[in-house]
Amino acid sequence: MSSAAPGGIRGLRRRRSRAIKANVFRTGVAVIAGFAVLAVGAGWWQVVEAERLATAADNPAVIAVARRALRGEIVDRNGAWLARSDRDQNGEALRRYRDDTISQVVGYASRKYGTAGLERTFNAQLLGLSGADPLGGLAGKFLPAQDRRLGLQLSLDLRLQRAAVRGLGNDIGAVVMLDPVTGEILALASTPVYDASAIADPATATRTFEALQADEDRPLLPRATLGRYVPGSVFKIVTGIAGLDTGAITPATTFQQQPAAEEDGLLVDGFRIRDGHHPMTGDTALDMAEATEVSCNIWYALAGLAIGGDRLVDEASKLGFGSAIPFDLPTAVSSVTSGDGRMPGGFSDDAELASAAFGQGETFVTPLQMALVAAAVANDGVLMRPHVVTALTGDGPGARAIGPETWRRVMSPDDARALQAAMEQAVEGDLGRLFTAGAAVPGVPTAGKSGTAELGGKGEPHSWFIGFAPVENPQVAIAVLVERGGRGGERAAPLAGALMERYFELYGTP
Repeated sequence: MSSAAPGGIRGLRRRRSRAIKANVFRTGVAVIAGFAVLAVGAGWWQVVEAERLATAADNPAVIAVARRALRGEIVDRNGAWLARSDRDQNGEALRRYRDDTISQVVGYASRKYGTAGLERTFNAQLLGLSGADPLGGLAGKFLPAQDRRLGLQLSLDLRLQRAAVRGLGNDIGAVVMLDPVTGEILALASTPVYDASAIADPATATRTFEALQADEDRPLLPRATLGRYVPGSVFKIVTGIAGLDTGAITPATTFQQQPAAEEDGLLVDGFRIRDGHHPMTGDTALDMAEATEVSCNIWYALAGLAIGGDRLVDEASKLGFGSAIPFDLPTAVSSVTSGDGRMPGGFSDDAELASAAFGQGETFVTPLQMALVAAAVANDGVLMRPHVVTALTGDGPGARAIGPETWRRVMSPDDARALQAAMEQAVEGDLGRLFTAGAAVPGVPTAGKSGTAELGGKGEPHSWFIGFAPVENPQVAIAVLVERGGRGGERAAPLAGALMERYFELYGTP
């Protein structure tokens, strides 16, 4: 036993030594892992999240800089200043805005109420807190803030913007004008407007902002991008795109039920769809162009049923429905249906699908979304990504031009040309003129579609128009919405025609 004792002790020592080494190894791994987590976390917050933190309204650094730093200047496409900064009697920065017409786009920068519009989207760049890219931002941190600040060049034309706001007058509504080939926004008007300079001035900020918040007309709401409305018959163009792209219809498609249903309406799941607003066509079965010209609800309801709910929703998503449109400003989501139903596409029944196909039911859209629908048709089926900022200007890091960017193709060129012809007939045709009076630009072939969005009750419907010109070589696309403005051809269509005419006065025709 005496000879075994030393071996047992040695074995015990070896086991203890191995256990100590294992514990040291595990501790070392844990320490290294801890440092790795800290390093990744530090990298995440200093690199990945740095831009978001730099623009946060409640960031003390942003608040401190905003009180003293002169923000970069914002100008329109022709160099006319829209927003600029100077100093008040206390030496603190004070933002000034050219006029009220650009308030819904440029927004405001206020010491008390923060930022809105482009002032918010590009807050860090305008203040010189960061560049437009990670490397530029990192290098720029070693420069004084005033040497790093950037300005904004917009595609907006102040002359068109003012014309749009004047055209809307005392009505509540929105206008979107854009170049369908580049996606550049030419006018982005929402009414009522507000005095952004009064919000930026500490002496008037409180009473101005509180009055705006209490106003039942909600002047702080940018309706062009965040307003959601029943579209009425302008949505028929979306149904046309979906039908042609899926093969459910062709330009020559006719529905034999359509003429038979004109007297008593089309009965779908117990819901009666009528067409009393356009001249009866008797025994004539309309094709797509003819149905578009007279804005036939029954034809488009039957087209929607032929397409099916799932395909209608899928095709609309190519145009931007169902998600926020990528843009320089926040955008509300346009939707074909609420999605609460059990049928394909989320429709509750065929009646809802048929109603959605001609722009009623649970369909809600933004004016920007409908302007993009018109632009996609005009641009031979290619949808460009919309943008209103065309350059970050200045000598600081991140200054750059922002060019056109293709978003996606939404239909074939042949399908687009079929819809171009149908929309031209809706404006220039003998019967089309009855629904789009005043939309045609003199001497310029014009395409479009009016819409009358019925809201129920005794109030007037929303007035809509979407279109583009010239038909063969489009330079401008437009969407006009007038809340409670009556029939589309009575209010929105003439305003759209006047604004497109103003565009050609400024830029000429091809």
